Amino acid sequence: MADNNFADDAEDTNILDDELSQLRKQRLLDIEKRLMKDEDCSVTSINDLTFREFVKINKHVVVDMWAEWCGPCRRVAPVIEELSEEFCGQVSFAKCNTDESPSITNELMITAIPTLLFFSGGEICDRLAGAYPKENLKARIISAFQL
Repeated sequence: MADNNFADDAEDTNILDDELSQLRKQRLLDIEKRLMKDEDCSVTSINDLTFREFVKINKHVVVDMWAEWCGPCRRVAPVIEELSEEFCGQVSFAKCNTDESPSITNELMITAIPTLLFFSGGEICDRLAGAYPKENLKARIISAFQL
């Protein structure tokens, strides 16, 4: 009976070793992918002068309309950073400070922040006001751009 338990323990250890090895390989591949990317996956700061050009030259765009004094905006910012990495190569992300860009803020009728604006082919295709969990934003991006 003791030999049987030893065999079970050895088998469990082998399974755990295999799983750990797979996790290590996947982690290394993820790191390598990030290091090898030629694309800049960071969130770009835009303003009244650069807004239109950024939207025009990128196929799919998410713009975070925010302000420094806005608490919910500060909670959304790190989520936008994470999503910019996850959708790198598919969607371009930007942030636009509403206090520093009053013309575009008024033109787009931004009345609440944070507001996320979704552009496809240079045209607005969706907008979302308020702070939402990452998974909700991710689903909205997939839906808006049919990814």
